[in-house]
Amino acid sequence: MSYNIGLKSQLDARELLILEQEVRNQGKNMVVAYILWYFLGMFGGHRFYMKKTGSAVAQLILTITLIGSIITFIWWLIDAFLLHTWVKDHNRDVEGYLLNQLLSQRHFENAMNR
Repeated sequence: MSYNIGLKSQLDARELLILEQEVRNQGKNMVVAYILWYFLGMFGGHRFYMKKTGSAVAQLILTITLIGSIITFIWWLIDAFLLHTWVKDHNRDVEGYLLNQLLSQRHFENAMNR
């Protein structure tokens, strides 16, 4: 997280606003993730949302059988504690990517103006 703070300190107000808006657009929403977890968690809905497709498909297939449903239920409960970290990590990664793009664009513009 401190990596992003150091890079963010190099941005001006306009660039910070752009960054914040783009993170909101490209990032994941915590409320949406937990709503999907609550209502569609046994079918892997929250994992599909977080782009964890392989494990989402596994949950979906396991839910079909009785024993698989028990396993998926336990998995679903564990995911309640993991989901918060997944969303924060994803959004931090998106922010880092966008920060690098903004700073690269700034360096390119500065080089063109010389």
